[in-house]
Amino acid sequence: MIETGKIWMNGKLVPFKDAKVHVLTHALHYSTSIFEGIRCYDTPNGSAVFRLPEHVDRLFKSAKLYSMKMEYTKKEISDAILQTIKASGLKEAYIRPLAYYGYGTMGLTPTTNKVDMSIACWEWKMGESKAGKFSGSKCKVSSWVKIDSRSQPMQAKAASNYANAALARMEALENGYDEAIMLNSQGKVAEGSAENIFIIKDDIIQTPPLSAGGLDGITRDSIIQIIEENNGFVIERDLERDDLYTADEIFMTGTAAEVKSVTQIDKVKIGTGKMGSATRAIQKSYADVVMSKDERFLQWLTFI
Repeated sequence: MIETGKIWMNGKLVPFKDAKVHVLTHALHYSTSIFEGIRCYDTPNGSAVFRLPEHVDRLFKSAKLYSMKMEYTKKEISDAILQTIKASGLKEAYIRPLAYYGYGTMGLTPTTNKVDMSIACWEWKMGESKAGKFSGSKCKVSSWVKIDSRSQPMQAKAASNYANAALARMEALENGYDEAIMLNSQGKVAEGSAENIFIIKDDIIQTPPLSAGGLDGITRDSIIQIIEENNGFVIERDLERDDLYTADEIFMTGTAAEVKSVTQIDKVKIGTGKMGSATRAIQKSYADVVMSKDERFLQWLTFI
């Protein structure tokens, strides 16, 4: 990682190399942290953060689900995000706000410890999403079952949820795939390791309901709204593994992934085995929105 600018920690901008925590930080031992992934785009009208209020709202929702008493208001966090981007000097960046139970009392119960807050940003590289943007990604249905709300709050974007996802992602990569698709305990499709999933069958776009265990993705919501604004519609229903194999097109969505095509699941070719025309059109529509080329959605952009 290229260390650019500074990191915001508990109200102060500090140099990248000095943004450290104690080895006995509670979150390091017990995964008691929540976070967001946000994108800033270098649009023709200047740098803009995509759906900043919605991301901050979700951060506070996650905090509530984990009984975290935030030390800062939503406005203070939003302002700090913009301040951190400006300090980085980057026109385009990935932004990572993180709230976590800090150093204090050690033991399972975290609530006596202060909730610390940090915000970092860095230059974004396509990385793992590259395959899905061009040739289509190859996915493996994971042997790891997606944890559900009987175990912990799935609508919190919490670090603890991503240990499950990381196991699935590593399994997929070790077996020669680009990404994992996770099923829930009922065998229904939940999501990718870090993306929501959509299928297209007979020109009908479908996606699992949030009750299947996927995160309430902000990119997922954006795509649904864009499709509806373009006179289409999305059906939310439980999807079986068979629905994946027989789909005409499949795509995944997420802040990092944006919109990426899936052209193979396990050993099964999806559709023609190439990115489909509907996926390509949705990918372009989304790119137009985040780059401020679609006036209907300019309210989603916070210009710096």
